[in-house]
Amino acid sequence: MSPLKWIGRLVLGIFEGAGRLTLLLFQAGHWVLRGHIEARQTLAQMAHIGVDALPIIAITGAFAGAVLAYQTASQLVAFGVPGYVGGLVALSLAREAAPVFTAVTTAGRSGGGIAAELGTMAVTEQLDALRVMATDPVRYLVVPRLLAGVFALPLLTVGALLAGMVGGWGVASLEGVGTATYLSSVRRFLTPSDIVGGLFKSALFGMIIALIGSHRGMSADGGAAGVGRAATGAVVAAIVLILVGNLFLDVLLF
Repeated sequence: MSPLKWIGRLVLGIFEGAGRLTLLLFQAGHWVLRGHIEARQTLAQMAHIGVDALPIIAITGAFAGAVLAYQTASQLVAFGVPGYVGGLVALSLAREAAPVFTAVTTAGRSGGGIAAELGTMAVTEQLDALRVMATDPVRYLVVPRLLAGVFALPLLTVGALLAGMVGGWGVASLEGVGTATYLSSVRRFLTPSDIVGGLFKSALFGMIIALIGSHRGMSADGGAAGVGRAATGAVVAAIVLILVGNLFLDVLLF
């Protein structure tokens, strides 16, 4: 295949995928606006995506804060400005590390799971059975996962932010930054707009994870191998879109 033809197929594939995701989002939004929400399914998905993931998110956030503090505390203490350590850690976590690390971890943990679950239903014709019973799979399966992703990711991000600041405090203390100095720096530099911006990013990332996982899963074919490809593709596509979207959101929000 010539390079030009390969590039053309790649571009067409990207636009086709974007169109299918947009159509799926509109279909889900149609059911949400009409108030047709499966409350029990939504709560179950929030428990799976949010509550069950809290331990791994807390560990990820704590080590992210610890790394940020380790990379900056010794230099700032050496320059005689330890009062910047807490603020730098908190600001980096609120704007970037907590939303992005939480989203990437959730994409690997839950995004692939959504694609595998719906993919199994697709290849075993359970989606067709729902349609035969006059039940729209988008309403019954996609909407609960989409809402769960939008609401659970900001809550997980808050957990990652708190754990990260605790982890950063532990490392900063070892580097000679006092607790009072650390907390004072956090209060001085971290503003509500930084937290709100990070939570807004998380909500969009949650929507991306659930939407891509649902789309890949419902499009799966080819038996068990197809389900595996759907799960892998969902994780990769979600992480790429999260990182690309994070850049544009930073420009818009901060």
